Amino acid sequence: MKHLMKWGLATPAIVAVTLFLLVPVVITIAATFGESKGVFSPYVAFFSSGFRRTVLFRTIEVALITTAISLFIGFIAAYVIAQMPGRAKSVMIIAAVFPLLTGVVVRSFAWLIILGKNGILNTILMSTGVISEPLSMLYTEGSVIVAMVYLFVPLMILTLVGVLEGIPQDLIQAATSLGATPAATFRQVILPLATPGLIVGAVLVFTGSFTSYATPQLLGGEKQMMMGTFLYQRAMVTFDWVGASTIAAIMVVVTIGIVAIMSRLARRLNPMAV
Repeated sequence: MKHLMKWGLATPAIVAVTLFLLVPVVITIAATFGESKGVFSPYVAFFSSGFRRTVLFRTIEVALITTAISLFIGFIAAYVIAQMPGRAKSVMIIAAVFPLLTGVVVRSFAWLIILGKNGILNTILMSTGVISEPLSMLYTEGSVIVAMVYLFVPLMILTLVGVLEGIPQDLIQAATSLGATPAATFRQVILPLATPGLIVGAVLVFTGSFTSYATPQLLGGEKQMMMGTFLYQRAMVTFDWVGASTIAAIMVVVTIGIVAIMSRLARRLNPMAV
């Protein structure tokens, strides 16, 4: 009876996930196998193009770099916040969440103002004599990464704060009392116990940056096209629905593959993490 009740309660969620998540993905992927030129012809055409391969590899590179930097900054910030007393901790969490209250497009436009040739950063550098003429910082891979990190670090902090708060201080004190250095304590105690938060945060940041559209479009432009902007171009500009479906399918496969690799690395750090 209890078993039937559990399934009864879970059925609406299962139906909703199937109809609104799984079925659209299956239909999108299935659309790529109906070409008369061959079952895999859309994928052959995609990987035969040097430009398309460049867009894919650039997107993976930007997403991985964004994830690594966000992990580093987010872990340090979350660890500091987790050690704070109650009121100060609440204030810092609110400060970390505050950027999320503004839309992605608005935050990306802010970086246009900061990184433009007549922007804030160039003005400061020129007024202090560091440079003699404005730097071209927009429409580069670096500008996209900087904006991405700014977008996703708050998510990383929120993910890690709760995990780091849950690490018993007795374990850290025990490791210290047994002669472990701070580096050894971090490597052998804190990092393995924080692995669940790290893997969740890494997956959130990677999938978000890998599929992002607004930020690469505004700060990367045509010169630094990524898969999200390429997908939009194929679907809404050239109306190549098969090509757009192929890009979407490749993005799904790459995302699943990267997440699987992250989970495998997490198991090595902490077999109980995933």
